[in-house]
Amino acid sequence: MRRERFDKMNVVPFIDIVLVLLVIVLATATFVTNKTINVDLPSASSKKNEEKESIHIAIDKEGKYFYNKESLTLELITERLSKLDPKKDLISLHMDKESAFQYFVDLIDILKAKEFKNISILTKQ
Repeated sequence: MRRERFDKMNVVPFIDIVLVLLVIVLATATFVTNKTINVDLPSASSKKNEEKESIHIAIDKEGKYFYNKESLTLELITERLSKLDPKKDLISLHMDKESAFQYFVDLIDILKAKEFKNISILTKQ
């Protein structure tokens, strides 16, 4: 029986491994928090005062909703959200890790129906 010389390297498994690592890096890179750069902005006389409202909505592990630290039902939160500007105002969501995911989905459905654009989900590092 005659053996062939080993003069070629099969790179297909290597490419597969690199592609899997690339997918993992790209998937986890979206969860890295963005660090901000502190910049002292110049002032102008024609500055427009934008009144952006920052709303904090929290869900505890029992499923209670809090709107700016005030305990409310989901219906009352929906009423208050309808009075806000969906393009300007910022909504930050705080959710207990042990609460049911359905509470979060219900809240996101309301925010999507109201067409809110500035939504942040707060997590700890």
